[in-house]
Amino acid sequence: MSLKRIYTITGFIIAIIILGIVLVSSWYTVDESEQAVILTFGKAEEAIQEPGLHFKLPWPVQSVEKLSRETFSLQFGYDQKKNKVKDYPDETKMITGDENILMADLVVQWKITNPEKYLFNSEQPNQILYNATSSSLRSIIGSSKIDDALTSGKAEIEAGVRELLTSLIEKYDIGISIMAVKLQDVELPNTDVRKAFTDVTDARETMNTKINEAKKYENKRMNEAEGEKEALISRAEGEKASRIQIARGDVAVFNKLYNEYKKNPEITKERLVIETLEQVLPGAEIYIMNDDGNTMKYLPIRPLEKEAPITEKKEEGGDQNNEG
Repeated sequence: MSLKRIYTITGFIIAIIILGIVLVSSWYTVDESEQAVILTFGKAEEAIQEPGLHFKLPWPVQSVEKLSRETFSLQFGYDQKKNKVKDYPDETKMITGDENILMADLVVQWKITNPEKYLFNSEQPNQILYNATSSSLRSIIGSSKIDDALTSGKAEIEAGVRELLTSLIEKYDIGISIMAVKLQDVELPNTDVRKAFTDVTDARETMNTKINEAKKYENKRMNEAEGEKEALISRAEGEKASRIQIARGDVAVFNKLYNEYKKNPEITKERLVIETLEQVLPGAEIYIMNDDGNTMKYLPIRPLEKEAPITEKKEEGGDQNNEG
């Protein structure tokens, strides 16, 4: 075989290899759970978000970096793998605003929203996120009271940590977004302190229960008193209306009597005297005498009326005897 033929065959093989590399490196696929960045001589050109088969210039002109689009979880203060939890107490120990020590850990959910910035704006974006999380949590805990951190203030602490952490990540501009922040365990550093705080918390709950019961009783009594007040006012209004109507009736009667008095004063005067005597002495018998009233008369009219029938019967009996 001649040297020229050897060169020809070798060149043909090299051309096939180069063509294969070009064909293989010019096409790539992006899954639905991925996003990609095209690099031209190491410089980021564009981000690919659409899944499917895509074309690029062959290596080494262009290359592609693929990143996940899933939501990641940052575990601060502990590490959980395969149902095994490892705690890091030195990282979770912090001081509250009222100068108490507690231990707090949390989970941060985040996503890569700008692949170019995530790849090139920092060497270790995950470490930056971890440090920002630690700083945000310590800052919010440091301005909170221990009672709030251990009881009813967890939601406010979570919201504060998320707001502060989001602002820090936007300032660092590392291409990620914070989706959620969730406190896991917030507790006191040792058993004795936890027990003492639990006793205090129980006592506070008992106090709140008693206060609520007292307020409930107070509200009940206030409602009853309001009901009684309304009933008294209602009865008083009814009595007022009744007396007004009676007074109006009396005024109307008086006006009529006055009109009659102006017409016949003597007759009206006698009539009023008689009616007054009937009211004052309802059981007395009144006799009207037509004289000057200078002498007092005794008129046993009722006894005479009772004796009259007996006298008449005796007279009838005497007449019969005389006839005999």
